[in-house]
Amino acid sequence: MKKAGADKKRARRSSAAVKTNATTRDPNTDTPPRKQGNRKDVFQLFAEKVRDHKDLVSRWAVLQETRVEYFRGKDFVSFLKNHPELKDILESSRNLEVEDIVDALLKKNLLVRCDRVVKTVRPGKRKLSTWPAHLEIYYEQTFSDNEAFFAWTFVNKHPLWQTLLSLSWPVLTLAICLFPVYPHQAKLLILYSCAGVLLLILCLLLVRALIFGASYVLFGKRIWIFPNILAEEATLGELFRFWPKKDEEEKPKLTARLFYAIVAVLAILLLRHHAPDEAARARYQRRVSNIIDDVLEWDPRLALSGMMDSMQSEVNGTETNNNVTDGDGSEKAASPEYVEHEHDESTDDKDLYNDDNI
Repeated sequence: MKKAGADKKRARRSSAAVKTNATTRDPNTDTPPRKQGNRKDVFQLFAEKVRDHKDLVSRWAVLQETRVEYFRGKDFVSFLKNHPELKDILESSRNLEVEDIVDALLKKNLLVRCDRVVKTVRPGKRKLSTWPAHLEIYYEQTFSDNEAFFAWTFVNKHPLWQTLLSLSWPVLTLAICLFPVYPHQAKLLILYSCAGVLLLILCLLLVRALIFGASYVLFGKRIWIFPNILAEEATLGELFRFWPKKDEEEKPKLTARLFYAIVAVLAILLLRHHAPDEAARARYQRRVSNIIDDVLEWDPRLALSGMMDSMQSEVNGTETNNNVTDGDGSEKAASPEYVEHEHDESTDDKDLYNDDNI
């Protein structure tokens, strides 16, 4: 009896709770509770928006054999100070401090705090690298703006233009394979365009190396124009940045600078001594021009016609040789006039030999 009474009380309480929830629900909300439950987490939306923002400085590194995108804690603090409107995505949590926001992202596994693998200064450098290339998970998953790194753990959605670009790679590969069947003018345009781009890259790298070598030997400074031109991970704006980065390494010693200067002078003299003469350069130029002409003038129809002509000539040559060796030889062997002629020639040769001996 007591159990039955307790069950009735529980049923009454649950029905009353359902009624109160129904009455206290906001009538202005048009979406039903089931659809509200399917809404995306505001912290997930906030993380995606922050990650796609161009003002948050980030880099790529290797974390446990996986490439991850990460940022520094102090950069995140300054980023939210400059863009406070992004906190509106958090709705009711918009008034949270930066530390609380990052802690919430860490708890939701949208971020993971990392630390650099190499913690000692390398020889010849004054301090540790600002952006390490290898990271490891930090033991304490809390926010800090003092030499702390945070890596995104979710897969970022690619924009439409990246998807279209990835789909264009097979088309580009097919177009490269079909280069021999292009018209002659199209071949010339592609050839000179590729040669011009390649020449521009080589000249840029040469000028870059010359400026670095001159500044290193003369002034002891490491000046690299276009510092990100060979970077593996760089945006388009960073890739073509002209001004060099600040030299954070120690100034080289005078003996090292003199040594590299002597090595450079010896290398230049050695290359000058073994430089090809005019005849060799003319041969190389003629050979390269012949190769280019063969590439530009090649046509599948000419190749097929040439193959057919060569095969037909080989067949005709084989038949002619067979007729000469088999037909003529048999006729000569069977002809009595041929035997008599051979006998007369041998007799004349003997008579001449006897006359010489006499």
